[in-house]
Amino acid sequence: MSEPTASHEAPPSLADVPGADPGAADQQLNDKLGITVTEWDPQRVVATMPVKGNLQPYGLLHGGANAALAETLGSICAGVNAGAGRAAVGLELHCTHHRAVRSGTVTGVATPVHVGRGTITADIVITDEHDRRTCTARLTCVIRENAPGAT
Repeated sequence: MSEPTASHEAPPSLADVPGADPGAADQQLNDKLGITVTEWDPQRVVATMPVKGNLQPYGLLHGGANAALAETLGSICAGVNAGAGRAAVGLELHCTHHRAVRSGTVTGVATPVHVGRGTITADIVITDEHDRRTCTARLTCVIRENAPGAT
């Protein structure tokens, strides 16, 4: 199995995710949601997301925004653990929304719970600015030898 990708000191660019398609760099959902990855290494990936602009009709953070944040974090966690020349693609995502958020910023932290040759699973905890858990998610990614679309 390939060695995991090394830790990144500076906030990483999503174009640096192993197997990322450079042609999709300016079309990221993360940009539309305001997701900012602040830290990544094989054991921990952290990102923030503003609540403003990501609301559902009742004025609460949209559950789909939570899911997108969770999938972003879990996919990066899987990608850095997959190793060079391999890509992680989401297979299954589960989210439990514990607490409504109306304003501020949420922070997500992903940690790997299983790193295998064919799948990698990450737990993702999303909290509000008062460090209260707002969402718990688990993402399983399948590991491919080549990035999707690669020749």
